Amino acid sequence: MTSLTEKDKAVVRAYWDKVSPKAEEIGTDALSRMLTVYPQTKTYFAHWKDVSPNSPSAKKHGITVMGGVGLAVSKIDDLKAGLLNLSELHAFTLRVDPANFKILSHCILVVMAIMFPEEFTPEVHVSLDKFLACLAMALAEKYR
Repeated sequence: MTSLTEKDKAVVRAYWDKVSPKAEEIGTDALSRMLTVYPQTKTYFAHWKDVSPNSPSAKKHGITVMGGVGLAVSKIDDLKAGLLNLSELHAFTLRVDPANFKILSHCILVVMAIMFPEEFTPEVHVSLDKFLACLAMALAEKYR
């Protein structure tokens, strides 16, 4: 099981402070990448008029996702409790396969590395990867 050290938490918080002004752009690009590279994920968005990667619905959901990431950063000391409502929503209402959380996490990492190459150091990469893995596990909590 992945766990975050105090150092990881500090690195994630500091990095988030730098990148959060661009959170909407990160989310939009990450969701667009997910829909392009992993087209099977489109099945969860069948209710959208347009499921193309650059559709208004995709952009809106990318922004929503990054709002959730921001919430997770603020609840980093207890992700399971902090993300309980999101976990219940995705498990019971939306019925999203939790494997997709890992897919989107990877897309978020790629976008952040591209958008912030100087700030995306190996240390940030490791801590952020661990954080996103913990976030995915917290979202999957209600699937157990």
